[in-house]
Amino acid sequence: MPDKTRKVLILGGTREARRLAELAVTMLPMRVEVITSYAGRTKRPSDPPGTIREGGFGGTQGLAAYLKDTGINLVVDATHPFAERISDHAFDACVNTETQRLQLARPPWRLQTNAKWTEVSDMAAAADAVGHFARRAFLTTGTQDIEAFSDATDTWFLVRLIEAPTEPLPLTEHEIILARPPFTLDDEKALLVEHQIDTVVSKHAGGPLPAKITAALDLGLPIILIQQPPPVPGNQVDSVEAALAWILRQL
Repeated sequence: MPDKTRKVLILGGTREARRLAELAVTMLPMRVEVITSYAGRTKRPSDPPGTIREGGFGGTQGLAAYLKDTGINLVVDATHPFAERISDHAFDACVNTETQRLQLARPPWRLQTNAKWTEVSDMAAAADAVGHFARRAFLTTGTQDIEAFSDATDTWFLVRLIEAPTEPLPLTEHEIILARPPFTLDDEKALLVEHQIDTVVSKHAGGPLPAKITAALDLGLPIILIQQPPPVPGNQVDSVEAALAWILRQL
């Protein structure tokens, strides 16, 4: 076992990434140096322990250069399941630099067989489904994907965002609410009832079932879920504890 500190780069932006940084710094203080990287798309209420790096890397080549120049020994990709680009870049950069990499994925949601939910392949398919049967939809896909719903002109949207958009949304009829999770089940139910929502649109983010989905299920509302993109090849675990155990095995 090498008697030296190993540098661990956590590609973050999720609660799992934060928890992993907390555990690694607390339980392996003399054995790992933890660096958490954020793309910087949204503001954070607070930072996890360890070193923080903000901003992009400049694609696969930029990330590969960072891994070499910084002396990174291990990479844990704990980004959001829909952060396809950075996951692809991390896979290629780790292959090119022979850096060990782990994907910390979220287990899929398990919904009741009698639930009114439809899983679609992408945002375009979700927008098509909305246009067919939703009149008042709760849209929680994030700012980056709203453009896909611009042709659903017969649907009124309730759009929840963490931060105010910098430009007008490309939706005909909508209302924006700004809020940061977590949300309670009672609050989510009240929100859906108050705005007379008849359809909930969400990315299938995996992990613990969020209150918005439970609320929709309890109210018997249809749910449109956008499937997660396929994971990149390589080592993968579905819990923070398993990711920490993987790090420990590499020391």
